[in-house]
Amino acid sequence: MPSQTRYDLFIDGSWTKPTSGEWTQIRNPATGDVVGEAARGQEQDVKIAVEAAKKAFPAWRDTPASKRADALYKLRDLVARDKETLARTITSEMGKTLKEAQGEVDFAIALLRFAAENTRRLEGEIIPGERPGEKILIDRVPHGVVGAIAAWNFPLALCARKIAPAIAAGNTIVLKPHELTPLSALALAKLVEEAGIPAGVVNIVTGDGPEVGVPIVAHPDTRLITMTGSTPAGKKIMAAAAEHLKEVRLELGGKAPFIVMDDADLDKAVEAAVVARFGNAGQICTSNERTYVHEAIYDRFAEKLREKIKALKVGDPMDQATDMGPKVSEDELKKVHEIVEKAISQGAKLEIGGKRLTGGIYDKGCFYAPTLLTGVTHEMDIARNEVFGPVLSLMKVRDFDEALERANDCRYGLSAYLFTKDLATILRMTRELNFGEVYVNREGGEEPQGFHHGYGESGLGGEDGQHGLEAYVDTKTIYLNA
Repeated sequence: MPSQTRYDLFIDGSWTKPTSGEWTQIRNPATGDVVGEAARGQEQDVKIAVEAAKKAFPAWRDTPASKRADALYKLRDLVARDKETLARTITSEMGKTLKEAQGEVDFAIALLRFAAENTRRLEGEIIPGERPGEKILIDRVPHGVVGAIAAWNFPLALCARKIAPAIAAGNTIVLKPHELTPLSALALAKLVEEAGIPAGVVNIVTGDGPEVGVPIVAHPDTRLITMTGSTPAGKKIMAAAAEHLKEVRLELGGKAPFIVMDDADLDKAVEAAVVARFGNAGQICTSNERTYVHEAIYDRFAEKLREKIKALKVGDPMDQATDMGPKVSEDELKKVHEIVEKAISQGAKLEIGGKRLTGGIYDKGCFYAPTLLTGVTHEMDIARNEVFGPVLSLMKVRDFDEALERANDCRYGLSAYLFTKDLATILRMTRELNFGEVYVNREGGEEPQGFHHGYGESGLGGEDGQHGLEAYVDTKTIYLNA
């Protein structure tokens, strides 16, 4: 993307100057270069955007589902057309490798397609009444204005994940991308405009949490709040939304256990463990955060794991040969390093990495070495708190009972992994492993037709699939008599 591109706010179908008169520089975490500027929105901008969305809602609500689908198909086609440009925008502002960014664009395309395909599948019900001739109708109706807040780790896909079902269901939306990575969302806004989606249906307000996120949640006219981000931020949003009794959907942190039993395909499990931990530099809520390996295969697993981690190429994310790019920011790098240092102080053994990379290209960006820790115990902070970085904690277990006990002793409940060939173990997992999403004999990566949701402090509600789409409608019960 061109350097120093300046974006205004996208409100009511127009590019609008922020009331602050200020823009924030967005820097490439691999090089430190400024790659664009995003408007610094404020509460007044949010008010204008919500009013535009509220005004646009009746007409969009009444637009036939097939016409809403056509608009989403058009947007999908435009995203597909601009795949490479969008992928480079993602890599430039967020730091993930170009091949990962290309995969993210593909996921955004799939999310748009699913929403388009399912606009006419938000169906009601007809129930016999108790009075002669009476019918009870259960209708599904849009909420109105949706307030959406996206995280920085998937800056395009998370916006598509919220925009697509919201407008498919007949809502309008005001979305805040993360302040570190707003450029992908703004590029998407250009395509919304090109697709001919009516003014006010999709609004993008950039800025930080206190100045934009809080007003979106607090505004009395945003009836549904959907947010992807950290658990502490999610708790604050839920508390703020309580004032107006809004519906809240939160996709928050994770601490995924990665369980490998003694009958597992060892090479497949090692490959998946590395992909699930070091993909996107470990900055995924479904990342492999705790690797539990059966004692009978632990040594062989650990040996193969060391080889895989040492072979990872960290560097220029635009290079297709690169396996891992930088952390998204200096602050995020420091957080990860502090977690590693704490683990070592508590008795973990540092086998690989554990430091910031320096020299050459590394001096310009926020690169952290792929890290392996062994000797990690369940009581250590690193075994209980989300790392969100390229640090793999390897732990030995006696059997599946111990793996289950340790996995479930966690305040998070988003994703988990299990590698085994034993059907009885898999069936037991379905009953006893307390996580909303489990990957069996494969690496992570949810599908748009699935349902991405967690338990406990991993959030409320969920995303994707028919269940995710139905979150964007409310029900209306009608007792129908002649």
